[in-house]
Amino acid sequence: MAKREDMKDWILTCLKARGGKGSPRDVSKYVWEHYEHELRQSDDLLYTWQYDIRWAAQKLRNDGILKPVNGRKDLPWELA
Repeated sequence: MAKREDMKDWILTCLKARGGKGSPRDVSKYVWEHYEHELRQSDDLLYTWQYDIRWAAQKLRNDGILKPVNGRKDLPWELA
């Protein structure tokens, strides 16, 4: 069963597949296309995954894995 923490790996997998960056929308689309089954099997994540993916991106920023966006919503998520 998928956990919230798994989303960090899913984001990294997506960004690596996209050349190192992608919009939050593109990352969410990728996650749904590749991990829908896991999300549907998790009662908790199915209803919160779009919030949780943003949480995971912030954790990756805090760890220096993603570049900071400084509160801007128009910047892509990008590997540091």
